[in-house]
Amino acid sequence: MEKKVCVNQKRCGSCRYLSLDYGQQLKQKEEYVRKSLEKGLVKKVMPAIGMEEPWHYRNKVTAVFSRDRKGNPISGVYEGGTHHVLPVEECLLEDVLADRIIGTIRGMLKSFKIWVYDEDTRRGLLRYVLVRRGFATGQVMVVLVMASPVFPSRKNFIQALLRAHPEITTVVQNINTRTDSLILGDRQQVLYGKGYIEDVLCGCTFRISPASFYQINPVQTQKLYEKAMELACLTGRERVLDAYCGIGTIGLTAALRPAPRRAKEVLGVEVNPDAVRDAIGNAKRNGASNVRFYRADAGEFMAKMAERGERADVLFMDPPRGGSTELFLKSAARLAPGRIVYISCNPQTLGRDLKVLRRLGYQAGEVWPVDMFPWTESCEAVCSLTRGASRPGRA
Repeated sequence: MEKKVCVNQKRCGSCRYLSLDYGQQLKQKEEYVRKSLEKGLVKKVMPAIGMEEPWHYRNKVTAVFSRDRKGNPISGVYEGGTHHVLPVEECLLEDVLADRIIGTIRGMLKSFKIWVYDEDTRRGLLRYVLVRRGFATGQVMVVLVMASPVFPSRKNFIQALLRAHPEITTVVQNINTRTDSLILGDRQQVLYGKGYIEDVLCGCTFRISPASFYQINPVQTQKLYEKAMELACLTGRERVLDAYCGIGTIGLTAALRPAPRRAKEVLGVEVNPDAVRDAIGNAKRNGASNVRFYRADAGEFMAKMAERGERADVLFMDPPRGGSTELFLKSAARLAPGRIVYISCNPQTLGRDLKVLRRLGYQAGEVWPVDMFPWTESCEAVCSLTRGASRPGRA
């Protein structure tokens, strides 16, 4: 595979593997997963699942805006370990169209007299631009994150942007007056289009709002979910619980697979109200009558199910980078599903949680690393655990 050069590689800090051959990179990620798991904790670490074309795979691009020493607007990323904005024209990981749209917006600011936000003085308007693109549908969302709802020449600005990029299907203004590092604020208004886009993943159509969690790399997500479904061993008879369900991607994939390799019933649990709303809409959009979504803490939800004597045959869990909690894992053991499919974005916390689950009576089989973020140090992994002979719930 042809090697590519990034002028910002040393200062950005994201693509630490850019100097490696892609095959070498996959072997290093496989070894990283192996070292993160205690010996004997899993049956085997399998070869890492890579991409055929590992470039420009990010369907979500966020650019922070600032000014250079001459006062000209710039956009890009924070330089590694700092709050200094490193200008980026094009990134080897980001969607090409998204980078072009951000460049167009940057070039429009002076003529429309829009000042970028200054973190020190807290003056200025434009803070970030977020672009999301549905790779399967071609739909494009632009989110203008601003420090104030007052948007001078808003109508003319949007019209000029759409003339330059007719591919854009919706534009949203998000208002963020916070002083922390969160990109999106709590308020927003739709300036053009529906305020969301749709994309297709594993045969299902998903609605994606500005703040919705949706996997960054849809090509590899398809492979990740296919492997997760394979490890779940669904036969059409199972009751499935999808914890940390987000907008319902895993649960709907399990519910709508071709018969008989699907779930009979799926319960999705998520604490974020916006995500639950999107998940319910996605179930209706895909005609999934065998799925129900609930807004709740997944650990508490499972504990209450166990108290009522309810069961789940398979538990899908896809926790955040910090992994799960011992309280959640104990609740899972009380519910006693015959199989747990654990999707992890952090092999180190995966190892920690697998040790807890082993004490609770579950044994992990093969672990499959999946390269969701080529050229970076990150690696996801998926494994299946089955309930053993030891009695669960006694840790």
